Amino acid sequence: MQTANPNKTLKLRCLAIDDEPFALKLIADDISKVPFLELMATCSSPFEAQEHLKTSSIDLLFLDIQMPTMTGLEFLRSLENPPMVILTTAYEKYALEGFDLSVVDYLMKPIPFYRFKKAVDKAHELFILKRSDKNSTERPSFFVRAEYKEIKVYLDDVLYVEGLKDYVKIFLQSQPRPILTRLNLKAMETKLPMEQFCRIHNSFIVSMSRIESFQKSQVFLGQKSIPIGEKYATDFLKKYKAGT
Repeated sequence: MQTANPNKTLKLRCLAIDDEPFALKLIADDISKVPFLELMATCSSPFEAQEHLKTSSIDLLFLDIQMPTMTGLEFLRSLENPPMVILTTAYEKYALEGFDLSVVDYLMKPIPFYRFKKAVDKAHELFILKRSDKNSTERPSFFVRAEYKEIKVYLDDVLYVEGLKDYVKIFLQSQPRPILTRLNLKAMETKLPMEQFCRIHNSFIVSMSRIESFQKSQVFLGQKSIPIGEKYATDFLKKYKAGT
């Protein structure tokens, strides 16, 4: 007798944002046809959606781009730890920018149902993958969007992270070339356990276990020296001494 896969019954809690009532109704109708989707709310503006995101756990966001006052892309950039996002729009020109923001998919209006289903299947698979990874006894890891795909990064492989405005470079022990992803350091801090990592500068987060030595104004990871910012020095020293 076969045992049912519990992952297949996992529902994605969805929030849809669009300033056009008819477009919201179409998205809601499509969501209702997919067993693993659960519509939590529809919103006519990003400001209304902000309140839902503060009080509700949302797994998947259907987000229109062209809206008055604040566009969907501006709203997405404002979120510190966004859920998975599927963009819905009548304009092709935002596709590259959307994928730079690590969206799951980019749907062109009017959206055929087969295309909608393909996008949410992708989101569901990613949701299951992340959940399984979180619950497994394998090496702890996280995902980032780079090179138009989701890349798994193992925590114990990370040497340090360098911030470059809206991008970060993740330097790894296992490869010479860093991973470049569209995040800022504040967002990276949510992915890294701060008992193992420390922000030591406006532009750098380092793995504490990789530090071989330090001076007053810099740490050394092998031959690589990284500056210690003055405002981070006290916290770094406290954490370093606690771990030795």
